[in-house]
Amino acid sequence: MYKNSMRLEFPASSDNERFARTVAAAFILELDPTVDQLSEIKTAVSEAVTNSIIHGYDNEYGSVTMEGSIFDDTVEFVISDDGAGISDIRRAREPLFTGKPEMERSGMGFTIMEAFMDSVEVESEVGKGTRVTMSKRISG
Repeated sequence: MYKNSMRLEFPASSDNERFARTVAAAFILELDPTVDQLSEIKTAVSEAVTNSIIHGYDNEYGSVTMEGSIFDDTVEFVISDDGAGISDIRRAREPLFTGKPEMERSGMGFTIMEAFMDSVEVESEVGKGTRVTMSKRISG
């Protein structure tokens, strides 16, 4: 059963990673998550937003859209951008793979999202952007 939803758009700036984490945390409070669940969801959302900023726009101008929905005891977040897109999603999801080795990135973004969320789906088209849909059941 549908309970709540939200949608916001913000500039693809690293300054907004913290903002996205805070919004995600505030949005899920009605589900009464544990401290661990709250931390995991905030981290997963932050990783998706960071990927959009760094890989989608290469720190150039663009925007990130964050949508959240609550159904019964499950929260779903969708993070999307209109940036560069991912040419090989399977490879991008491999642990330690990074498209920006010069930045000394760990290449663990998708791995972290998958570890902390119940499901992670990635849709992308080169030159058109990426959409990451993540969900997690919150049980007390």
